[in-house]
Amino acid sequence: CVSGLPPHQVFSIVVFGSIVNEGYVNRVDEVEEHCIFNRNHNACNYGITVGVLAFLSCLLYLALDAYFPQISSVKDRKKAVLSDIGVSAFWAFLWFVGFCFLTNQWQASKPEDNPLNEGGDAARAAITFSFFSIFTWVSRVVMMWDQMCSVLYYLVRNKKRLAESGAPGISVHMASEKEMQERRWLASKLGTQKLA
Repeated sequence: CVSGLPPHQVFSIVVFGSIVNEGYVNRVDEVEEHCIFNRNHNACNYGITVGVLAFLSCLLYLALDAYFPQISSVKDRKKAVLSDIGVSAFWAFLWFVGFCFLTNQWQASKPEDNPLNEGGDAARAAITFSFFSIFTWVSRVVMMWDQMCSVLYYLVRNKKRLAESGAPGISVHMASEKEMQERRWLASKLGTQKLA
């Protein structure tokens, strides 16, 4: 979530946008529109729901990323990172289920349900970006796990010195150049310059 929209947010927009825009078609002799995925409204509803909720979830964590440098407590930062890991893993799982479900329903679709072959590209786009979403959310889990492990390693390694400093949290006074470098490294991992 460094600049612009993160890929998992863009992918969720593509998935729910494709289904909402061209995911419902009708036969020539029918007025009522049905889901392009094997006339199964649950498939379209799942894709739209997961796409919209993933988008909103990403907005929430984008705001948390912006607020993260102001969190002074190490415990609160750890909770924020752990919640990000858990939510990202949850979304990776939901996108995997969505990819499998949409793919299965697309394969089961009958040509007579869509004689004009409308919306096929939108259905394939929804399936493709559901697949890509799995990897973007998993990469988010790995990235946040690495960040948490780096911070915890630093805290464990410097526990005694941090306790002796008497300063709250990890905003401590360190004198040597090596210690200042370690603080700058930790600050870059935490996304803040408060420690430097």
